[in-house]
Amino acid sequence: MASTSITPSLSPREGYRRWARSYDTDPNPMLALEKRYLEPMIAGAKGMDVVDLGCGTGRWLQILRDTAPGSLLGIDSSPEMLRQARRKLHGAARLVHADGSGVSLAPASADLVLASFLLSYMEDAPGLLSNARAALRENASLFLTDVHPETSAALHWKRGVRGESGFQIIRTVERSIELVISHCETAGLRLVARLEPAFGEAERGMFAASGKAAEFERAVGYPAIYLLEFRPASTPRIGFTEMKSKSAIGSICNADISIGPRERVRGTLGLSNSHIESIGTVRGSASPPTDSNSSIDLEGFLLLPGLVNAHDHLEFALFPRLGAGGYHNSVEWAEDIHRKESAVIAVHRQVPKDVRLWWGGIRNLLCGACTVSHHNPYDAGVFDNDFAVRVLREYGWAHSLPMDASAVQKKKQTQAGLPFVIHLGEGVDKRSEDEIIELHRSGALDEDTVLVHGLALDKKARELVRESGAGLVWCASSNIFLFGRTLSARVVESLPRLALGSDSPLTSTGDLLDEVRFARDITQLHPDTLYRLVTTQAAQLLHLREGQGKLHPGGIADIVAVRDESRAPAETLTALSYRDVELVLVGGSVHLASDEIWHRLPESSRAGLQPILVEGALRWIRAPLERLFRETETHLPQGIFLGGKRVSLGTRH
Repeated sequence: MASTSITPSLSPREGYRRWARSYDTDPNPMLALEKRYLEPMIAGAKGMDVVDLGCGTGRWLQILRDTAPGSLLGIDSSPEMLRQARRKLHGAARLVHADGSGVSLAPASADLVLASFLLSYMEDAPGLLSNARAALRENASLFLTDVHPETSAALHWKRGVRGESGFQIIRTVERSIELVISHCETAGLRLVARLEPAFGEAERGMFAASGKAAEFERAVGYPAIYLLEFRPASTPRIGFTEMKSKSAIGSICNADISIGPRERVRGTLGLSNSHIESIGTVRGSASPPTDSNSSIDLEGFLLLPGLVNAHDHLEFALFPRLGAGGYHNSVEWAEDIHRKESAVIAVHRQVPKDVRLWWGGIRNLLCGACTVSHHNPYDAGVFDNDFAVRVLREYGWAHSLPMDASAVQKKKQTQAGLPFVIHLGEGVDKRSEDEIIELHRSGALDEDTVLVHGLALDKKARELVRESGAGLVWCASSNIFLFGRTLSARVVESLPRLALGSDSPLTSTGDLLDEVRFARDITQLHPDTLYRLVTTQAAQLLHLREGQGKLHPGGIADIVAVRDESRAPAETLTALSYRDVELVLVGGSVHLASDEIWHRLPESSRAGLQPILVEGALRWIRAPLERLFRETETHLPQGIFLGGKRVSLGTRH
């Protein structure tokens, strides 16, 4: 990119022939910006058949290779670029020398098609798009990215390559975004996402390093690229004519939307039948027409994905912290509290179990945790009856090896592909250290195994966990309370399959947001890491299949709204408490609203919301509060504390 026009220009083929050797090493803020936004948008390519049109040196094929795709096909018109791709991919992808508009792709052969910075080099855009459409299966996605045409014109950007003879422009065909969308619609494609991000702090350093700091400053406030996602027009909308309930929201307008830990765009979310139908920028919404009676304007708010709590025991939400700490293992703790705190335990157990489970759901709802892994049997009678949050339903579980003699057998009875959750290594003694060896030798340690705590895992044991593909749930405050130590930042970052859990108030510091802040303060982990531990990584660890942990078209509409302070989503998230959570949608339905948001809601979305005071803060939540308070106060007349926070019944307007 340069601001000075130099002639004569090069053909795309000649330009990329010259650029091939240095393409992967030249600092390129356009590619860096695209990667930041597109990588979170791609829902993962596990098992997918992927086609990369204009694959170049295979940078996207290389990224997707590590996500276990079904197949990778790269097509490019430059033999020199393909030569570089072959060196990098080592046979992981089939590479074809051809023009994207002329190559013949097998019908319905792809789950994901990419065309990255390609369209503006193509004379025959309709031909390219027609080929891409033919290759798409139902529900498959086509992603188009390119330099933003309006900004390119306004700032006189030129694309080219620098060589011995200086900078030479590569010829392009400039098209407006609207024309690109029109070509796609003609080809039988439907727009579901339109993002127009600007350069951020991540790209500032690249400009400075190449002596172009002034160009970065000129570009501030301008969208640098566009990113469009399309699906076949024949693919049915996600239940577009049906709404999950009268309380469902049809669209959220004028909010900032989290795309990833650092990535955010201003725009509109279109929602339908519990899912996100579309994401569109303010400059050109991709949203379908929506009923104004089901829309909400959230200007000044940031939308985050509903959090995923990877470990809780919902029935203990009303309990205080029990125990004195300084234990060697969890069995020692359990014996101690049943000996010394039996009266407290007995009083709290008098509260009916279904009521206690509901309080556990509310504890998670208040902090924006929309999905919870409940480490006990799934109670369909409670969780299937308009429960406060989504509870992991398909899983196997055992308490632990010391407390469950049939734990290994339970693992073997769990269907392959479902998570098997078990406490393991919850202690600091030899007994706790040996549990991983026992689990491994029994054949119960594999990619479906989800270990909780793992405090006793030494270096060799952690390597065993990585080799097996097993995952680990970290509960930092519980570890510190019971044993005086927890995993270090170095250990956390060394485990690729890791999530964060709140554990129950019996041992933890509070709710999931309290746990995030506790983990941040004790380890100084980067906010981006912590963000992923309660969103995408937690969703992957628990094998969640509805797109939990991120906001993207087709994903479940679990959404949290907080005040926008113009910070990266990860930095915002890691500073939040329950007081900052002002709106929670579970499957598109309003399950929590602050008093201010309650007044903004469509009247139909308020139905069923009940007022609750949490340490004096008013929230409207979807729960049978009058019954819950009545049946709880009978046994706990001194007051109800939810994860250590006093709650009382609020007053209706």
